Amino acid sequence: MAGDYETSTEYIQHHLQNLTFGKLPEGYERYDGEVLESATWTIAHGATEAADMGFMAIHVDTMFWSIFLGGLFLWIFKKVADNVTTGVPAGTQNFVEMIVDFIDDNVKSIFHHKNPWIAPLGLTVFVWIFLQNLMDLVPVDWIPWAASMIGIPYMKVVPSTDVNATAGMALGVFILILYYSIKQKGVGGFAAELAFQPLPKWALPFNLFLELVGLIAKPVSLALRLFGNMYAGEMVFIIISLLPFYLQWTLSVPWALFHILIITLQAFIFMILTVVYLAMAYDHH
Repeated sequence: MAGDYETSTEYIQHHLQNLTFGKLPEGYERYDGEVLESATWTIAHGATEAADMGFMAIHVDTMFWSIFLGGLFLWIFKKVADNVTTGVPAGTQNFVEMIVDFIDDNVKSIFHHKNPWIAPLGLTVFVWIFLQNLMDLVPVDWIPWAASMIGIPYMKVVPSTDVNATAGMALGVFILILYYSIKQKGVGGFAAELAFQPLPKWALPFNLFLELVGLIAKPVSLALRLFGNMYAGEMVFIIISLLPFYLQWTLSVPWALFHILIITLQAFIFMILTVVYLAMAYDHH
């Protein structure tokens, strides 16, 4: 709770800190003055220790909630598929069918090639990111407070507010872009597309530079757009939670209602751009 911290800065820093597991080197002096006698894998206490763990550190809370929400998505959709009925759908089946039809219509309008995996990929991307974003509507203190009761010092519950998570998803899309570009055009065709378009062949260095920048910009824009919007929304909820109780509910409810639009829109944009980029990978120039 906000009252448990001496300053607002401490409160904000705590809620923005991931539960980080990594390795601290021998001789490292920890936050409480303890000096490690040997290299130790441990939970970081504070941003400084998390940064000193380096690249091999992992955000446990981001991984947990991402996997949990992915499993929840699979369980709900499998349960509906196992109990599907004919006729007019109702309840959860109706909701799931609406999502499936919505994604299918959008994929068909963008992707004009034959690939049975694109529509399921679009569905997975949309629902998984939507569920991750939806965690932003859980009051910011509830889950971190419950985690602290069992000795867990930090707990960020919105995976899409962690740039590592959004970058990981964007990297997965980028790998698919490269895979289908090479599969459809061959290594030579893909290289020619990067080197000889849109300018004449003598302008190869300029073409290559422009096309590589455009290619790399695709995963970067995917990752940073989702992260930036969700991180900003989470910051607003945290700041609102610092206000007096009566103002919290006065401001948080309308912001939450507005944020539902952002949550859905960001999942939709990520899905649409994924399909668009894969359609571009298939297209021959």
